[in-house]
Amino acid sequence: MPLQLNVIAASTRPGRVGIHVARWFLPLAQAHPAFEAKLVDLAEVGLPLYDEPVPPVQRDYAHEHTRRWGASVAAADAFVFVVPEYNHGPTPALINALDYVYHEWGFKPAAFVSYGGLSGGLRGVEATKVILTNLNVMPIAKGVSIQWVRKHVRDGAFLPEPSHVESV
Repeated sequence: MPLQLNVIAASTRPGRVGIHVARWFLPLAQAHPAFEAKLVDLAEVGLPLYDEPVPPVQRDYAHEHTRRWGASVAAADAFVFVVPEYNHGPTPALINALDYVYHEWGFKPAAFVSYGGLSGGLRGVEATKVILTNLNVMPIAKGVSIQWVRKHVRDGAFLPEPSHVESV
């Protein structure tokens, strides 16, 4: 039975390139027989800034959007986060999404497809790994890092170099 893999597009800003990277990666993940992969776009999930009255560790969710998000996270067996780097860290939308639930994340592996300028988003990945380990997620050491990502986006599609595909 294949594992449910949530490919999470972490950028929500207008003009984002990450969705193109996520749409490139998704069919590669879907082609692997071990996974049933689906795209989870945080822009479509649309979580407001954290608004639960009690900490998520209590699982006493007051809002339907939290229950839906928690069910999506709980249904996954593993995650691939498609992430840029904002000021050497993760996107605000990703931090918010991680903070919404607690137990649902736990004891599942996570990998990264990062992108950006010179660093390829790696500093954001490192900061996100710290948060994930606190949620009992097991980050994978190796990942895909795409430098100068905007040079690889044409007409709404990410055009990878052979090294990007090999890294997957």
